[in-house]
Amino acid sequence: MENNRQFAKRFDWALAFILLMFLCISALAIASAQTTGQYGETNFVLKQIQWYVIGAVIVAFVMYFEPDQYKKMAWVLYGFGILMLLVLVFLPEGPGQIAERVNGAKSWYKTPLGNIQPAEFMKTFFILAMAKLISKHHEKYTLKTIKTDFILLGKIGVTLIIPLAFILTQPDLGSALVFLAITAALIIVAGVSWKIILPVFIGGVIAGGSLLWMALYMQDFLEKAFGFQPYQFARIYSWLDPYSYSTSDGYHLITSLNAIGSGEIFGKGFMNREVYVAENHTDFIFSVIGEEWGFVGASFVICLYFLLIYHLTKTTLLLKDPFCTYVCAGIIAMITFHVFENIGMTIQLLPITGIPLPFLSYGGSSLMGNALAIGLVFSMRFHYRTYMFSTNDEDED
Repeated sequence: MENNRQFAKRFDWALAFILLMFLCISALAIASAQTTGQYGETNFVLKQIQWYVIGAVIVAFVMYFEPDQYKKMAWVLYGFGILMLLVLVFLPEGPGQIAERVNGAKSWYKTPLGNIQPAEFMKTFFILAMAKLISKHHEKYTLKTIKTDFILLGKIGVTLIIPLAFILTQPDLGSALVFLAITAALIIVAGVSWKIILPVFIGGVIAGGSLLWMALYMQDFLEKAFGFQPYQFARIYSWLDPYSYSTSDGYHLITSLNAIGSGEIFGKGFMNREVYVAENHTDFIFSVIGEEWGFVGASFVICLYFLLIYHLTKTTLLLKDPFCTYVCAGIIAMITFHVFENIGMTIQLLPITGIPLPFLSYGGSSLMGNALAIGLVFSMRFHYRTYMFSTNDEDED
């Protein structure tokens, strides 16, 4: 009885309730999306619930271990993730093979449960490695200077470049952007001097703007100098002017805008969609929500994400251990970027990339990867009281 009371007191019921809300919304949205019949008789709702059940098992398993154990295993898990990406490069692809190319990217393993994308798990492994790297660096260099900040940035750069290289060769630009977002957030949270961050940020803005300008006016140079492909230019053009590419690369964006816009304030009602949007059960699930539930329903979903991020931020501030703080900060950055990019691409705020909407889009890899990350938050919150009174002598490896 006492153990049950302790569990009930230490378990993060608020986070569990938020995730339950996402499950309900995801099931309703996918149930409507699959009526388009573009994938035959497959029941994606049941499969999504299956992935949620598997995700719950992952959360329970991850929550069982204490944060100190993840700190010790961080580089092992990082190495395992790199190995998964490396093996994928050399595996043959096609019918009957283990590797699977989806939408032009060789990013998937074929398994009896379905296609599994290792990059989704690598995101969490990367966060763990970065959190340990930063916390150990600060333990070693207690006096922070510009020199120590550059040393830290060098370590971070090496840790980032390895998975990033494998992901870009797939090619998977969306996942690469997530890794960059996580890295940027952790650099800020790590306390790197703004004397370094600000020039880098300004340089990044200038480089991004220059790249966009060259994509519009110097395509031949980018193709020859950097190996850019025509489909990459097409994504930019169709983002800026989708109606000029309405029968090709702009089609997805136009249908998404039409669907969301036609929902107006209160939407057309559940199962009353009229606009056909391809892939609307995965990357474009927000267009289903916007059309059927309108501005009110879409705003509710966005507020739910704000609630999730607020709760994760509050948990981060509660934790006193630097490693736990960095892990939670990385997870917040990962989820925030996913939400911002996915919703942004459905309303023409950002270019279209293959980034799912966390906990709502259909997909086993996305759900299991997010469950792995959220499981770490559950673990840190669950073991917080015992960890709070532990000594620092238990760790250091």
